[in-house]
Amino acid sequence: MKIDKDKFLFMYEAEAFKPLNDHQRGGLLDLLGYIEADEEVTDLRWAAYMLATTFHECAGRWQPIEEFDKGKGRKYGDPHTNGKIYYGRGFVQLTWEGNYKTIGKILGVPLYDNPELALDPEIAYKIMSYGMRHGAFTGAYLKQRIHDDVCDYIGSRRIINGTDKAELIAGYAEKFERILTECVEQETSIA
Repeated sequence: MKIDKDKFLFMYEAEAFKPLNDHQRGGLLDLLGYIEADEEVTDLRWAAYMLATTFHECAGRWQPIEEFDKGKGRKYGDPHTNGKIYYGRGFVQLTWEGNYKTIGKILGVPLYDNPELALDPEIAYKIMSYGMRHGAFTGAYLKQRIHDDVCDYIGSRRIINGTDKAELIAGYAEKFERILTECVEQETSIA
């Protein structure tokens, strides 16, 4: 999918999102570039939901972040035998030792030994894309919720985090879908 990024940025601010600072703008442009290059993202609505999730999970910063309280008071916030703490990091706030180990192995990235690698924007994108498309986080995945004439943005929250803020994020996804619909350049073929 080819995205007109200038038009996207204009429409993003016109859709009642806050104006972007340079750091946010750079992160959003990088994320759009990753989505554009990802041949596995075959539905514009998947991209919309990925953007909505990132917007929410990263507090509108458009950069992979560490969980604000670093898992304090949660089981995944306790140090493991290797001394690492597997609190939320990245675009989707990857948590739990097993998730770091499994997704790291799948992506060929040593996330278990270096959980901070989930903060690298390209790696954070790969974690999000793979996990959301394959159900690696909760068992739920994009194609279950968004396909053909079905578009369940509220139910899509189960891909990441149960039903927490599902309606809010669904509203973001609807806005991103409208923006992407206007900004994705349609490919034409010559017969």
